Amino acid sequence: MFFKPAYFRHPDYWAGVRDLASVATGIAAWGLMTGVAMVKSGMSPLEAVAMTLFVFAGSAQLAAIPLIAAGAPLWVILATAFCVNLRFVVFSAHLRPYVMHLSLRERLVTGYLTADLSYVFFAKRYPHAPTVHTPPGELLAQQAYLAGNTGINWVSWMGASMVGIALANAIPTQWGLGFAGILALLGVMLSLASSPLRIVAMAISGAAAVVAFALPLKLNIVVAIAVAVALSLLIDRHREATQHG
Repeated sequence: MFFKPAYFRHPDYWAGVRDLASVATGIAAWGLMTGVAMVKSGMSPLEAVAMTLFVFAGSAQLAAIPLIAAGAPLWVILATAFCVNLRFVVFSAHLRPYVMHLSLRERLVTGYLTADLSYVFFAKRYPHAPTVHTPPGELLAQQAYLAGNTGINWVSWMGASMVGIALANAIPTQWGLGFAGILALLGVMLSLASSPLRIVAMAISGAAAVVAFALPLKLNIVVAIAVAVALSLLIDRHREATQHG
């Protein structure tokens, strides 16, 4: 489904690309963290690349990595990954009416490519499942959107994971996986900075966290959240008052 020329020419394909691109930074950050985590846990680069390509499930990978490093039995690793990915059973049940008209190969590719955020965006755009009376043009629009949506998701995750695998040994050991986690959270934060108010809140909370860094028990984080929320509410209230005035 991903390589059909008709999809690339359809406007809904590019709508799917734009929607997923809005959160691609966060996806890439998590992919980078997962790539670093696999190598830091003792996997060889080849094993990490193979796991990234064949598994393509960040939460399952992160759950399985410590078990693999600890030498857990295979059935424990598989059972853990299965439980973590049970949500995809729900996703599949919901998407079934949308893809049953496709060939088996296309359904398998769709199942492999569909991830959490790509499913969320698709379900939001097409809340009503197609029926036997749905025009072929509407079915094509849905398939095109899902192709663009899942394609960007896959490229963002795979590209960042490969970078994480390649650079894992270049990152000092003393930085630990916390460094990768910081990168991931930065990516998520930047992807959410989609309005001037959110950008102001991000800048204020960052400054407050630095100023209050000396507080014990990492209370600077609490201070940062409180200051950002309070000031954002004041700015938002002032903006509403200005608009109504």
